[in-house]
Amino acid sequence: MRLIHTAEVLSVGSELTTGETRDTNAGDLARALTEAGVVVARMSSLPDDEPALRAAIEAALGRADLVVLTGGLGPTPDDLTREAVAAAAGEEPVVDRALEGWLRRLFERRGVPFPEANLKQAWLIPSARSIPNDRGTAPGWWVDRPDGRVVVALPGPPREMQPMWTGWVLPRLAERGLGRSAVTVTLRTTGIGESLIADRLGGLLARDAEPLVATYARAEAVDVRISAHERPGWDGRAAVEATTAQVEGLLAGHVWARGTTSWAEAVAEALDRRAWRLSIVEVATRGSVTALLGEGLADRIAFAETLPDRPPAHDGHEADPAHLARRVLAAGGGDVGLAVEVRPRGGDMAVSVAVVDPGGEHRERRLVFLGGDMGRGRAAITAAAVLLARIRA
Repeated sequence: MRLIHTAEVLSVGSELTTGETRDTNAGDLARALTEAGVVVARMSSLPDDEPALRAAIEAALGRADLVVLTGGLGPTPDDLTREAVAAAAGEEPVVDRALEGWLRRLFERRGVPFPEANLKQAWLIPSARSIPNDRGTAPGWWVDRPDGRVVVALPGPPREMQPMWTGWVLPRLAERGLGRSAVTVTLRTTGIGESLIADRLGGLLARDAEPLVATYARAEAVDVRISAHERPGWDGRAAVEATTAQVEGLLAGHVWARGTTSWAEAVAEALDRRAWRLSIVEVATRGSVTALLGEGLADRIAFAETLPDRPPAHDGHEADPAHLARRVLAAGGGDVGLAVEVRPRGGDMAVSVAVVDPGGEHRERRLVFLGGDMGRGRAAITAAAVLLARIRA
């Protein structure tokens, strides 16, 4: 029996290729397959065109152990997934009487006449089994190919697709031998761009390297993912641990978390370790720091204030970030005072950060790329990074 190690995901519907509908199914399926140790080699969106669908299915079957299609299982003439799968398999679809009876009972229960157009939703080909759909009128198809490859066709609406995938398809794929045991570590970095990371990591990023090292630019960080599949005679876990240590050494000072940890989660954990609470004052940020950290810190925030401009001098002291951090700590309570001020500089944003805590004061000035909302968002991340490093220190 062929093991399922590789897969391709085909999303069907002209509404996807014209941009009228956003495809969320492909990402969900790819995530589930990757977590199961399956390599998803391609994800494609295709229009409601039978020759194009057939060609895509045939090509995918030439490359992957599993092909998953979503969409195109409706009753209308432009729903062509069944026709394309049948053509790729070289088989003729016929009405399955059990499926027909199930469909007719659905309509009877609703007191609605059965449209003959829906009869195509009862089709099957000899190599297909139907996948039950408890939330709609479109059963899916599980198609076994002679060489052991599998084609799965599921309806497009996520509320129908998801339970069919998790409750029926995944367990049967697991019985076939789904994926390989994988070991993965994700490092979250800050203060360094993706290109500079690539320069530092060099040959570790080679596509044929093992473990595989890859970078992913996110809105809040650049992630570095180190992964390997276990195989007989090779300890993938030990290899990933060794490569992770090497990457951390090359990116020293820039790795702030692992996995999917958010800035709020990382700061919350650091505060909890010291049993500290935080007071925040922001100047000209439009609340970007509080937006980044606020809800995630919950009652760890003693006080938060956003000011449109720097206030006037107070008690003979200029209201710079260091003075504001001391003031907000005194006024709001807590153990750590954070002050952040931003100012446009050219097309970028100058950021001043001050942290006051039981160990003293810390100040930093940085320049972040871009101005406006993008610049303020990056300024918030910069402030979070300075705060986190200070608390951990």
